[in-house]
Amino acid sequence: MGMTITEKILADHSEKKEVYPGELIFAKLDFILANDITGPLAIKEFEKIGAEKVFDSERIALIPDHSTPNKDIKSAMQSKMLRDFAKKHNIKYYYEVGRVGIEHALLPEEGLVLPGDCIIGADSHTCTYGALGAFSTGVGSTDFAYAMATGEIWFKVPESLKFVYYGKLPQWVTGKDLILQTIGYIGVDGARYKAMEFTGEVIRTLPMSDRLTICNMAIEAGAKNGIIEPDEITLEYVKGRAKRDYKFYKSDSDANYKEIYEWDVSKWEPVVAFPHLPSNVKPISSISKDIYIDQVYIGSCTNGRIEDLRIAAKILKGHKVHPDVRLIVTPATPRIYMEALKEGLIEIFLDAGASITPPSCGPCLGGHLGVLAEGERAVATTNRNFVGRMGHPKSEVYLANPAVAAASAILGRIAAPWEVEVKD
Repeated sequence: MGMTITEKILADHSEKKEVYPGELIFAKLDFILANDITGPLAIKEFEKIGAEKVFDSERIALIPDHSTPNKDIKSAMQSKMLRDFAKKHNIKYYYEVGRVGIEHALLPEEGLVLPGDCIIGADSHTCTYGALGAFSTGVGSTDFAYAMATGEIWFKVPESLKFVYYGKLPQWVTGKDLILQTIGYIGVDGARYKAMEFTGEVIRTLPMSDRLTICNMAIEAGAKNGIIEPDEITLEYVKGRAKRDYKFYKSDSDANYKEIYEWDVSKWEPVVAFPHLPSNVKPISSISKDIYIDQVYIGSCTNGRIEDLRIAAKILKGHKVHPDVRLIVTPATPRIYMEALKEGLIEIFLDAGASITPPSCGPCLGGHLGVLAEGERAVATTNRNFVGRMGHPKSEVYLANPAVAAASAILGRIAAPWEVEVKD
């Protein structure tokens, strides 16, 4: 019996010829990461176990992206803990304010996470890097502390689910819609501790930005990891960025899958996930035109890349944000911010009446830069809409792609992109 791409990566990193679902293994890690929320906890555990040095100072990233720039004394102290630890252990990839970006956009951009890698992060959306053909998953701070000291960690090899997408994507349908629709079909626990392998002709035509979005939200279906086989698009993305060697893996034709899902997406349309689950998905054409909103947020590790900003700017150009709505836009990294500035996207956003934030996770988790008040509604390009995710427990978050978010900002309600005149 052959192996899936996930099983092959785990087998190689545990120095085994093969692994099978359910098997417990110790795997060597290529790269690990933590942020200003999870990192301080891991540092305390690292010191508690008496570890004297990290396993490799060039295989660790500490990224203060959740409360950056620091929003209060507590967040400043957390960032200081990361900074001091990075200096003490000569950790190469610590990113200070002004250079820091949202971790799951920054690390692929920097060429630090690569095809064939085995990666863990003390953040649940570490599964993002599966878009590059890596095994990548989130862990707790205690496990991360152990990994910092040893460079390895244990896994239970997950069963794999295959998701095959056929046809041609209609206009305004993006990777965000593919993953939301998928979660809508299988539920938020439909892939619990399983590998979600995304494939088919549609996936093979997607740019890296959409692939990253899809794998980013695998955790919202309960998955251990999301993964896409690397190809020419992957190669084009990594070859000018890679900081070290990488390897392409592919699933065997006779690999075993727990389940295989197949869909023709030709008639799919943009969707919106209603409160309070990413699986509570409705097609845009079925949504009432009287769901009025207070805020639109375009950004996050899910949809804060330059391609997402281009889509939003295309809709917003020549329009104004509705007077009852505030629009917040967050470029995910300084490089993306600079690119958006050079392309005139920032000017379009400002002309429309948007507020531009520095690269930060703040609005997504209800930390700062866009917290919702009681009773407020937001359309967001983020990954979660749980109760209280972006602020008050009695606020509501509707998940959508950047085109839907931009159209909604203009019309003051949940809206389809074709309801707005697109001006060249």
